[in-house]
Amino acid sequence: MIPRTRKARLLVGGLAALIALTAGVLVYALANDRPADVSNPEVAFRAPAPAPPEPEPEPRDRSFEWPEYGFTRARTRDFPLAQPARPPFPQRWAVRGDELLEFGPVAGGSSLYLLKNNGALYAIKRRSGVVYWKKKLGHLAASSPAYWKGVLFLTILEGDKGSKQGRVVAFNVEYPRVRWSRTLPSRTETSPLVVGDTVYIGSENGTVYALRADDGRLRWTYKAAGAVKGGLAYEDGKLFLGDYGGRVHALSARSGRKIWSVTGGGGAFGLGGGRFYATPSVAFGRVYVGNTNGSMYSFSTANGALAWRKGTGDYIYSSAAVTSAAGIGPTVYVGSYDGTLYALNARTGDTRWTHRAEGRISGGIQLIGDLVFYSTLNGHTTALGAATGRQVWTVRKGKFNPVISDGRYLFLNGQTSLFAYDLRPGNGPVELEPGDTPELKPPKRDRARLARERQGG
Repeated sequence: MIPRTRKARLLVGGLAALIALTAGVLVYALANDRPADVSNPEVAFRAPAPAPPEPEPEPRDRSFEWPEYGFTRARTRDFPLAQPARPPFPQRWAVRGDELLEFGPVAGGSSLYLLKNNGALYAIKRRSGVVYWKKKLGHLAASSPAYWKGVLFLTILEGDKGSKQGRVVAFNVEYPRVRWSRTLPSRTETSPLVVGDTVYIGSENGTVYALRADDGRLRWTYKAAGAVKGGLAYEDGKLFLGDYGGRVHALSARSGRKIWSVTGGGGAFGLGGGRFYATPSVAFGRVYVGNTNGSMYSFSTANGALAWRKGTGDYIYSSAAVTSAAGIGPTVYVGSYDGTLYALNARTGDTRWTHRAEGRISGGIQLIGDLVFYSTLNGHTTALGAATGRQVWTVRKGKFNPVISDGRYLFLNGQTSLFAYDLRPGNGPVELEPGDTPELKPPKRDRARLARERQGG
Protein backbone atom coordinates (compact mmCIF):
# COMPACT_ATOMS: atom_id res chain seq x y z
CA MET A 1 0.00 0.00 0.00
CA ILE A 2 1.29 3.51 -0.90
CA PRO A 3 1.28 5.95 2.10
CA ARG A 4 -1.38 8.68 1.66
CA THR A 5 0.40 11.61 3.41
CA ARG A 6 3.78 13.27 2.82
CA LYS A 7 4.75 12.69 6.47
CA ALA A 8 3.95 9.00 6.20
CA ARG A 9 5.87 8.74 2.94
CA LEU A 10 8.90 10.43 4.55
CA LEU A 11 8.67 8.10 7.53
CA VAL A 12 8.49 5.02 5.33
CA GLY A 13 11.34 6.34 3.15
CA GLY A 14 13.48 6.97 6.22
CA LEU A 15 12.82 3.49 7.53
CA ALA A 16 13.69 2.01 4.13
CA ALA A 17 16.93 4.00 4.02
CA LEU A 18 17.80 2.87 7.55
CA ILE A 19 17.10 -0.75 6.65
CA ALA A 20 19.19 -0.44 3.49
CA LEU A 21 22.05 1.17 5.45
CA THR A 22 21.88 -1.52 8.14
CA ALA A 23 21.82 -4.25 5.51
CA GLY A 24 24.78 -2.63 3.77
CA VAL A 25 26.73 -2.48 7.02
CA LEU A 26 25.93 -6.12 7.77
CA VAL A 27 26.92 -7.18 4.25
CA TYR A 28 30.16 -5.23 4.59
CA ALA A 29 30.79 -6.78 7.98
CA LEU A 30 30.22 -10.26 6.61
CA ALA A 31 32.47 -9.62 3.64
CA ASN A 32 35.08 -7.84 5.75
CA ASP A 33 34.96 -9.91 8.93
CA ARG A 34 38.16 -8.36 10.27
CA PRO A 35 38.42 -7.94 14.03
CA ALA A 36 40.22 -5.09 15.72
CA ASP A 37 43.86 -5.40 16.74
CA VAL A 38 44.57 -6.83 20.19
CA SER A 39 47.71 -6.83 22.32
CA ASN A 40 48.07 -8.78 25.58
CA PRO A 41 51.69 -8.20 26.66
CA GLU A 42 51.32 -10.34 29.79
CA VAL A 43 51.21 -13.56 27.72
CA ALA A 44 54.48 -15.43 28.20
CA PHE A 45 57.14 -15.05 25.53
CA ARG A 46 60.27 -17.19 25.43
CA ALA A 47 63.24 -15.10 24.30
CA PRO A 48 65.43 -16.88 21.74
CA ALA A 49 68.76 -18.27 22.88
CA PRO A 50 71.67 -17.22 20.66
CA ALA A 51 72.77 -20.08 18.43
CA PRO A 52 75.59 -20.36 15.92
CA PRO A 53 74.50 -20.76 12.29
CA GLU A 54 74.33 -24.24 10.87
CA PRO A 55 77.28 -25.26 8.68
CA GLU A 56 76.43 -25.06 5.03
CA PRO A 57 76.26 -28.41 3.25
CA GLU A 58 78.62 -29.20 0.44
CA PRO A 59 76.82 -29.59 -2.90
CA ARG A 60 78.06 -33.18 -3.05
CA ASP A 61 76.70 -33.94 0.43
CA ARG A 62 74.27 -36.83 0.01
CA SER A 63 73.05 -36.58 3.62
CA PHE A 64 71.39 -33.15 3.19
CA GLU A 65 67.67 -32.97 3.99
CA TRP A 66 64.95 -30.36 3.64
CA PRO A 67 62.49 -32.84 5.10
CA GLU A 68 59.13 -31.06 5.10
CA TYR A 69 57.16 -27.98 4.12
CA GLY A 70 58.61 -25.09 6.11
CA PHE A 71 61.99 -26.86 6.66
CA THR A 72 61.47 -27.58 10.39
CA ARG A 73 58.79 -29.51 12.26
CA ALA A 74 57.85 -26.22 13.92
CA ARG A 75 57.29 -24.89 10.35
CA THR A 76 59.34 -21.77 11.06
CA ARG A 77 60.32 -21.48 7.39
CA ASP A 78 63.78 -20.30 8.45
CA PHE A 79 66.90 -21.73 6.75
CA PRO A 80 70.11 -20.27 8.23
CA LEU A 81 73.27 -19.64 6.23
CA ALA A 82 76.83 -19.32 7.54
CA GLN A 83 77.45 -16.46 5.08
CA PRO A 84 74.96 -13.95 3.66
CA ALA A 85 73.80 -14.66 0.11
CA ARG A 86 73.68 -11.75 -2.31
CA PRO A 87 72.88 -11.49 -6.02
CA PRO A 88 73.65 -11.97 -8.79
CA PHE A 89 72.21 -15.47 -8.58
CA PRO A 90 73.01 -17.13 -11.95
CA GLN A 91 70.47 -19.67 -13.15
CA ARG A 92 72.05 -23.15 -13.40
CA TRP A 93 69.24 -25.39 -14.58
CA ALA A 94 65.48 -25.65 -15.08
CA VAL A 95 62.99 -28.51 -15.07
CA ARG A 96 60.22 -27.18 -17.29
CA GLY A 97 56.64 -28.37 -17.45
CA ASP A 98 53.03 -27.40 -18.06
CA GLU A 99 51.43 -28.43 -14.76
CA LEU A 100 50.86 -26.00 -11.88
CA LEU A 101 53.41 -26.02 -9.05
CA GLU A 102 51.58 -24.67 -6.03
CA PHE A 103 53.93 -26.21 -3.45
CA GLY A 104 57.69 -26.58 -3.61
CA PRO A 105 59.90 -29.66 -3.36
CA VAL A 106 61.61 -31.28 -0.39
CA ALA A 107 65.16 -32.63 -0.41
CA GLY A 108 66.69 -35.90 0.71
CA GLY A 109 70.24 -37.03 -0.04
CA SER A 110 71.29 -35.87 -3.51
CA SER A 111 67.73 -35.36 -4.78
CA LEU A 112 64.75 -33.04 -4.78
CA TYR A 113 61.26 -34.52 -4.73
CA LEU A 114 58.51 -32.44 -6.31
CA LEU A 115 54.78 -33.23 -6.26
CA LYS A 116 52.98 -31.40 -9.06
CA ASN A 117 49.33 -30.38 -8.89
CA ASN A 118 48.39 -33.14 -11.35
CA GLY A 119 49.51 -35.78 -8.81
CA ALA A 120 52.83 -36.57 -10.54
CA LEU A 121 55.88 -37.09 -8.31
CA TYR A 122 59.33 -36.17 -9.73
CA ALA A 123 62.79 -37.14 -8.49
CA ILE A 124 65.36 -34.52 -9.55
CA LYS A 125 69.12 -34.38 -8.96
CA ARG A 126 69.95 -31.29 -6.93
CA ARG A 127 73.20 -30.49 -8.72
CA SER A 128 72.16 -31.00 -12.31
CA GLY A 129 68.37 -30.87 -12.59
CA VAL A 130 68.31 -34.36 -14.13
CA VAL A 131 64.87 -35.97 -13.73
CA TYR A 132 65.67 -39.61 -13.08
CA TRP A 133 62.17 -40.93 -12.36
CA LYS A 134 58.57 -39.75 -12.16
CA LYS A 135 55.41 -41.49 -10.99
CA LYS A 136 51.73 -40.55 -11.37
CA LEU A 137 50.03 -41.09 -8.00
CA GLY A 138 46.64 -39.42 -8.48
CA HIS A 139 44.57 -36.85 -10.35
CA LEU A 140 45.08 -33.78 -8.14
CA ALA A 141 47.50 -32.78 -5.37
CA ALA A 142 48.17 -29.51 -3.51
CA SER A 143 50.92 -30.11 -0.95
CA SER A 144 54.61 -30.76 -0.43
CA PRO A 145 55.82 -34.26 0.45
CA ALA A 146 57.68 -35.12 3.65
CA TYR A 147 60.98 -37.03 3.51
CA TRP A 148 61.93 -39.61 6.19
CA LYS A 149 64.59 -42.32 6.01
CA GLY A 150 64.38 -42.81 2.24
CA VAL A 151 60.56 -42.69 2.20
CA LEU A 152 58.29 -39.89 0.96
CA PHE A 153 54.89 -39.29 2.51
CA LEU A 154 52.39 -37.54 0.25
CA THR A 155 48.76 -36.46 0.34
CA ILE A 156 46.59 -36.75 -2.78
CA LEU A 157 43.61 -34.39 -2.97
CA GLU A 158 41.81 -36.52 -5.58
CA GLY A 159 42.83 -40.03 -6.54
CA ASP A 160 40.52 -39.90 -9.57
CA LYS A 161 38.92 -36.92 -11.28
CA GLY A 162 35.93 -35.70 -9.29
CA SER A 163 36.57 -38.07 -6.41
CA LYS A 164 35.53 -36.97 -2.93
CA GLN A 165 38.12 -39.26 -1.36
CA GLY A 166 41.72 -38.37 -0.62
CA ARG A 167 44.74 -40.58 -0.24
CA VAL A 168 47.94 -40.68 1.79
CA VAL A 169 50.87 -42.52 0.22
CA ALA A 170 54.25 -43.74 1.48
CA PHE A 171 56.69 -43.99 -1.42
CA ASN A 172 60.16 -45.56 -1.43
CA VAL A 173 62.66 -43.39 -3.32
CA GLU A 174 65.67 -45.69 -3.64
CA TYR A 175 63.75 -47.94 -5.97
CA PRO A 176 60.56 -46.00 -6.77
CA ARG A 177 57.46 -47.84 -5.67
CA VAL A 178 54.48 -47.38 -3.32
CA ARG A 179 55.30 -48.75 0.11
CA TRP A 180 51.77 -48.36 1.43
CA SER A 181 48.68 -46.32 0.60
CA ARG A 182 45.58 -45.41 2.59
CA THR A 183 42.34 -44.05 1.12
CA LEU A 184 40.57 -41.44 3.27
CA PRO A 185 36.85 -40.65 3.46
CA SER A 186 37.45 -37.05 2.36
CA ARG A 187 40.01 -35.12 0.34
CA THR A 188 43.30 -33.96 1.84
CA GLU A 189 45.78 -31.22 0.91
CA THR A 190 47.83 -31.15 4.12
CA SER A 191 51.60 -31.23 3.69
CA PRO A 192 52.49 -34.22 5.92
CA LEU A 193 54.51 -33.94 9.13
CA VAL A 194 56.69 -36.80 10.40
CA VAL A 195 57.73 -36.99 14.07
CA GLY A 196 59.49 -40.12 15.28
CA ASP A 197 57.77 -42.96 13.47
CA THR A 198 54.39 -41.23 13.07
CA VAL A 199 52.91 -39.30 10.13
CA TYR A 200 50.38 -36.55 10.82
CA ILE A 201 47.90 -35.11 8.29
CA GLY A 202 44.55 -33.33 8.24
CA SER A 203 41.59 -33.64 5.88
CA GLU A 204 38.61 -31.71 4.53
CA ASN A 205 36.08 -33.40 6.82
CA GLY A 206 38.01 -32.06 9.81
CA THR A 207 39.69 -35.32 10.79
CA VAL A 208 43.32 -35.29 11.87
CA TYR A 209 45.14 -38.61 11.39
CA ALA A 210 48.19 -40.07 13.13
CA LEU A 211 49.52 -43.01 11.08
CA ARG A 212 52.41 -45.39 11.62
CA ALA A 213 55.18 -44.48 9.19
CA ASP A 214 56.19 -48.10 8.59
CA ASP A 215 52.85 -49.51 7.46
CA GLY A 216 50.18 -46.76 7.58
CA ARG A 217 48.28 -48.30 10.49
CA LEU A 218 46.08 -45.85 12.37
CA ARG A 219 47.35 -44.66 15.76
CA TRP A 220 44.59 -42.12 16.55
CA THR A 221 42.22 -39.55 15.04
CA TYR A 222 40.99 -36.17 16.24
CA LYS A 223 37.93 -34.28 15.03
CA ALA A 224 38.46 -30.55 14.50
CA ALA A 225 35.76 -27.88 14.16
CA GLY A 226 36.10 -27.68 10.37
CA ALA A 227 38.23 -28.67 7.41
CA VAL A 228 41.96 -28.93 8.14
CA LYS A 229 43.64 -27.63 4.99
CA GLY A 230 47.07 -26.48 6.18
CA GLY A 231 49.83 -28.55 7.70
CA LEU A 232 50.34 -29.31 11.36
CA ALA A 233 53.29 -27.88 13.32
CA TYR A 234 55.13 -29.63 16.16
CA GLU A 235 57.07 -28.60 19.24
CA ASP A 236 57.76 -30.24 22.63
CA GLY A 237 55.33 -33.12 22.21
CA LYS A 238 52.47 -30.95 20.96
CA LEU A 239 50.82 -30.59 17.56
CA PHE A 240 49.31 -27.27 16.48
CA LEU A 241 46.74 -26.73 13.71
CA GLY A 242 44.04 -24.38 12.49
CA ASP A 243 40.72 -25.26 10.88
CA TYR A 244 37.90 -23.85 8.76
CA GLY A 245 35.71 -23.61 11.84
CA GLY A 246 37.88 -20.70 12.94
CA ARG A 247 39.64 -22.60 15.72
CA VAL A 248 43.27 -23.28 16.59
CA HIS A 249 44.08 -26.51 18.42
CA ALA A 250 46.94 -27.98 20.45
CA LEU A 251 47.03 -31.78 20.69
CA SER A 252 49.21 -34.37 22.35
CA ALA A 253 51.31 -35.85 19.54
CA ARG A 254 51.39 -39.19 21.36
CA SER A 255 47.68 -39.68 22.04
CA GLY A 256 45.75 -37.07 20.03
CA ARG A 257 44.25 -35.72 23.27
CA LYS A 258 43.10 -32.11 23.07
CA ILE A 259 45.28 -29.83 25.20
CA TRP A 260 43.49 -26.63 24.25
CA SER A 261 41.27 -25.26 21.48
CA VAL A 262 40.47 -21.56 20.95
CA THR A 263 38.83 -19.29 18.39
CA GLY A 264 40.40 -16.28 16.74
CA GLY A 265 37.34 -14.42 18.01
CA GLY A 266 36.49 -10.77 17.68
CA GLY A 267 34.72 -10.94 14.33
CA ALA A 268 32.84 -7.84 13.21
CA PHE A 269 29.48 -7.58 15.06
CA GLY A 270 30.26 -10.96 16.65
CA LEU A 271 29.85 -12.68 13.31
CA GLY A 272 32.76 -15.06 13.75
CA GLY A 273 36.49 -15.26 13.34
CA GLY A 274 37.10 -16.43 9.76
CA ARG A 275 38.96 -19.55 8.65
CA PHE A 276 42.48 -20.77 9.31
CA TYR A 277 43.97 -22.06 6.06
CA ALA A 278 47.65 -21.30 6.69
CA THR A 279 50.08 -23.76 8.26
CA PRO A 280 50.99 -22.48 11.76
CA SER A 281 54.56 -21.57 12.76
CA VAL A 282 55.80 -22.23 16.31
CA ALA A 283 58.56 -20.25 18.03
CA PHE A 284 59.30 -18.34 21.26
CA GLY A 285 56.53 -20.19 23.13
CA ARG A 286 53.94 -18.91 20.64
CA VAL A 287 51.86 -20.20 17.72
CA TYR A 288 51.66 -17.80 14.76
CA VAL A 289 48.93 -18.27 12.14
CA GLY A 290 46.99 -16.10 9.68
CA ASN A 291 43.26 -16.10 9.03
CA THR A 292 40.93 -15.31 6.13
CA ASN A 293 39.47 -12.47 8.21
CA GLY A 294 42.69 -10.59 7.38
CA SER A 295 44.32 -10.96 10.80
CA MET A 296 47.58 -12.50 11.96
CA TYR A 297 47.38 -14.22 15.36
CA SER A 298 49.82 -15.14 18.13
CA PHE A 299 48.70 -17.67 20.76
CA SER A 300 50.52 -19.11 23.78
CA THR A 301 51.67 -22.68 23.13
CA ALA A 302 50.99 -23.47 26.81
CA ASN A 303 47.30 -22.61 27.07
CA GLY A 304 46.12 -20.94 23.85
CA ALA A 305 45.92 -17.47 25.39
CA LEU A 306 45.69 -14.77 22.71
CA ALA A 307 48.90 -12.73 22.82
CA TRP A 308 48.10 -10.44 19.90
CA ARG A 309 46.02 -10.04 16.78
CA LYS A 310 47.16 -7.79 13.93
CA GLY A 311 44.94 -6.85 11.00
CA THR A 312 46.01 -6.53 7.38
CA GLY A 313 44.07 -5.26 4.41
CA ASP A 314 42.80 -8.63 3.14
CA TYR A 315 42.84 -12.43 3.48
CA ILE A 316 45.88 -14.20 4.90
CA TYR A 317 46.43 -17.56 3.23
CA SER A 318 50.20 -17.19 3.56
CA SER A 319 52.14 -19.36 6.03
CA ALA A 320 54.44 -17.14 8.09
CA ALA A 321 58.21 -17.28 8.51
CA VAL A 322 59.57 -16.65 12.02
CA THR A 323 63.09 -15.94 13.22
CA SER A 324 65.16 -13.74 15.49
CA ALA A 325 66.51 -11.43 12.79
CA ALA A 326 69.85 -9.75 13.31
CA GLY A 327 69.36 -6.08 14.03
CA ILE A 328 65.65 -6.18 14.85
CA GLY A 329 65.07 -9.31 16.99
CA PRO A 330 62.20 -11.84 16.99
CA THR A 331 60.07 -11.17 13.90
CA VAL A 332 57.13 -12.73 12.05
CA TYR A 333 56.99 -12.29 8.26
CA VAL A 334 53.62 -12.82 6.58
CA GLY A 335 52.04 -11.93 3.25
CA SER A 336 48.50 -10.72 2.66
CA TYR A 337 46.07 -10.65 -0.23
CA ASP A 338 46.29 -6.87 0.04
CA GLY A 339 49.66 -7.13 -1.74
CA THR A 340 51.79 -6.30 1.30
CA LEU A 341 54.51 -8.23 3.13
CA TYR A 342 54.41 -7.48 6.85
CA ALA A 343 57.31 -7.80 9.30
CA LEU A 344 55.78 -7.90 12.79
CA ASN A 345 57.32 -7.91 16.25
CA ALA A 346 56.93 -11.53 17.35
CA ARG A 347 56.30 -10.54 20.98
CA THR A 348 53.83 -7.67 20.52
CA GLY A 349 52.52 -7.79 16.94
CA ASP A 350 53.70 -4.23 16.31
CA THR A 351 54.75 -3.45 12.74
CA ARG A 352 58.51 -3.37 12.18
CA TRP A 353 58.24 -2.60 8.46
CA THR A 354 55.99 -3.26 5.47
CA HIS A 355 56.81 -3.76 1.81
CA ARG A 356 54.40 -3.20 -1.05
CA ALA A 357 54.69 -6.30 -3.24
CA GLU A 358 54.19 -6.66 -7.00
CA GLY A 359 50.80 -8.32 -6.44
CA ARG A 360 48.73 -10.36 -4.01
CA ILE A 361 50.61 -12.83 -1.79
CA SER A 362 48.96 -16.21 -1.34
CA GLY A 363 51.84 -18.65 -0.74
CA GLY A 364 54.10 -18.99 2.28
CA ILE A 365 57.08 -16.81 3.16
CA GLN A 366 60.61 -18.29 3.29
CA LEU A 367 63.76 -17.05 5.03
CA ILE A 368 67.09 -18.01 3.46
CA GLY A 369 69.86 -16.62 5.64
CA ASP A 370 69.10 -12.93 6.17
CA LEU A 371 66.83 -12.68 3.10
CA VAL A 372 63.07 -13.09 3.13
CA PHE A 373 61.47 -14.45 -0.06
CA TYR A 374 57.88 -14.23 -1.27
CA SER A 375 55.99 -14.88 -4.53
CA THR A 376 52.96 -13.06 -5.91
CA LEU A 377 49.96 -14.30 -7.84
CA ASN A 378 50.93 -12.15 -10.84
CA GLY A 379 54.21 -14.02 -11.27
CA HIS A 380 57.07 -12.44 -9.31
CA THR A 381 59.49 -13.87 -6.74
CA THR A 382 61.35 -11.30 -4.65
CA ALA A 383 63.97 -11.25 -1.89
CA LEU A 384 64.11 -8.51 0.77
CA GLY A 385 66.51 -7.78 3.56
CA ALA A 386 64.96 -9.39 6.65
CA ALA A 387 65.98 -6.49 8.88
CA THR A 388 65.19 -3.63 6.51
CA GLY A 389 62.51 -4.72 4.05
CA ARG A 390 64.59 -3.34 1.19
CA GLN A 391 64.46 -5.24 -2.10
CA VAL A 392 67.61 -7.21 -2.92
CA TRP A 393 66.54 -9.35 -5.88
CA THR A 394 63.47 -10.07 -7.99
CA VAL A 395 62.63 -12.27 -10.97
CA ARG A 396 59.47 -12.66 -13.05
CA LYS A 397 58.88 -16.29 -12.07
CA GLY A 398 56.81 -17.94 -9.38
CA LYS A 399 53.30 -17.67 -8.01
CA PHE A 400 52.74 -19.44 -4.70
CA ASN A 401 55.40 -20.87 -2.36
CA PRO A 402 58.69 -19.29 -3.42
CA VAL A 403 61.95 -21.16 -2.70
CA ILE A 404 63.94 -23.73 -0.77
CA SER A 405 67.73 -24.07 -0.57
CA ASP A 406 70.57 -26.46 0.23
CA GLY A 407 73.03 -23.67 1.02
CA ARG A 408 74.62 -23.72 -2.42
CA TYR A 409 71.57 -23.47 -4.63
CA LEU A 410 68.28 -21.60 -4.46
CA PHE A 411 65.47 -23.74 -5.87
CA LEU A 412 62.69 -21.48 -7.12
CA ASN A 413 59.18 -22.78 -7.53
CA GLY A 414 57.90 -21.26 -10.77
CA GLN A 415 54.29 -21.41 -11.87
CA THR A 416 54.90 -24.59 -13.88
CA SER A 417 58.71 -25.05 -13.81
CA LEU A 418 61.41 -25.53 -11.17
CA PHE A 419 64.58 -23.40 -11.40
CA ALA A 420 67.98 -23.62 -9.69
CA TYR A 421 69.99 -20.46 -8.98
CA ASP A 422 73.52 -20.44 -7.61
CA LEU A 423 73.82 -18.69 -4.24
CA ARG A 424 77.63 -18.89 -4.45
CA PRO A 425 78.44 -17.86 -8.04
CA GLY A 426 82.07 -17.14 -7.15
CA ASN A 427 82.65 -20.86 -6.70
CA GLY A 428 81.77 -21.56 -10.34
CA PRO A 429 79.17 -24.05 -11.56
CA VAL A 430 79.05 -27.56 -10.17
CA GLU A 431 80.02 -30.04 -12.84
CA LEU A 432 77.81 -32.97 -13.76
CA GLU A 433 79.12 -36.26 -12.35
CA PRO A 434 78.28 -39.92 -12.96
CA GLY A 435 76.20 -39.88 -9.78
CA ASP A 436 73.82 -37.43 -11.41
CA THR A 437 72.60 -39.98 -13.94
CA PRO A 438 69.59 -42.20 -13.21
CA GLU A 439 70.28 -44.96 -10.69
CA LEU A 440 67.35 -47.34 -10.75
CA LYS A 441 69.00 -50.55 -9.55
CA PRO A 442 66.78 -51.84 -6.74
CA PRO A 443 68.25 -52.62 -3.31
CA LYS A 444 68.78 -56.27 -2.35
CA ARG A 445 65.53 -56.61 -0.42
CA ASP A 446 63.55 -55.35 -3.45
CA ARG A 447 65.48 -57.56 -5.88
CA ALA A 448 64.55 -60.57 -3.76
CA ARG A 449 60.90 -59.49 -3.64
CA LEU A 450 60.79 -58.95 -7.41
CA ALA A 451 62.34 -62.37 -8.00
CA ARG A 452 59.63 -64.00 -5.89
CA GLU A 453 56.92 -62.10 -7.78
CA ARG A 454 58.28 -63.22 -11.16
CA GLN A 455 58.24 -66.83 -9.94
CA GLY A 456 54.69 -66.44 -8.67
CA GLY A 457 55.81 -66.64 -5.01
